[in-house]
Amino acid sequence: MDQKLIKEASNFIQEKLSVKPTLGLILGSGLGVLGEEIENPTKISYKDIPHFPESTVSGHKGQLVIGTLEGKQVIAMQGRFHYYEGYTMQQVTFPVRVMKELGIDSIIVTNAAGGINETFEPGNLMVIADHINNMGSNPLIGPNDDQLGARFPDMSKVYDREYIELAVNSAKELGLEIQQGVYVGNTGPVYETPAEVRMLRTLGGDAVGMSTVPEVIVAGHAGIRVLGISCISNMAAGILDQPLTHQEVIETTEQVREDFLRFVKKIIANIPN
Repeated sequence: MDQKLIKEASNFIQEKLSVKPTLGLILGSGLGVLGEEIENPTKISYKDIPHFPESTVSGHKGQLVIGTLEGKQVIAMQGRFHYYEGYTMQQVTFPVRVMKELGIDSIIVTNAAGGINETFEPGNLMVIADHINNMGSNPLIGPNDDQLGARFPDMSKVYDREYIELAVNSAKELGLEIQQGVYVGNTGPVYETPAEVRMLRTLGGDAVGMSTVPEVIVAGHAGIRVLGISCISNMAAGILDQPLTHQEVIETTEQVREDFLRFVKKIIANIPN
């Protein structure tokens, strides 16, 4: 990844800010509502930022929102980029590089996911304990810039253990039942077949989606602390006898929005400065 491009994008954003954000938020399908909770917001459309891709998926606003949330200075992506949109892995993860350049040291990555674990139900919130990269690619393939991160980064604790514990305790404070599990990243854009879901369950997956893994890999490479949260928006293929649709994903995230907002805001309030 060319540092010149990262700096040009971050400089463009920095010029519009009066605050220095330290916490990044990536808001997945139907979950961008959290961005509306940010106080004194500065909003920047992706299409205006040098070298930024544009979000093409319904339910993704396609803008950065920077401001204050629960006393923390945050920068939120209302909508993300996906490998299936035709972008390279480096383009998908470019915003994470830019966040690091802006001074972000922690990031909360959210997504809507299909439930593989048959004890899950649509509307559950799952804290990601680990992931399986089933995308057939990796954003770190290619020459490594040692200034951005190590050639062979350790991924054994890429989902920060302290943040997982903090999330669990935040849920307890709210009286909110949450799940923990392994997120499987597939390329999409098709939903999985029933046979693929059975395979992923055998491999240890609890939820499956089409994002998150590339961004988390790059965050780990950059030394950013990560917390991942999935909204289980539907049960994966073959569990229920009904077709899967993107509309169902959006509708479920709408239904769970209050719990999602309370949960993430409590986590942000509890994250040490």
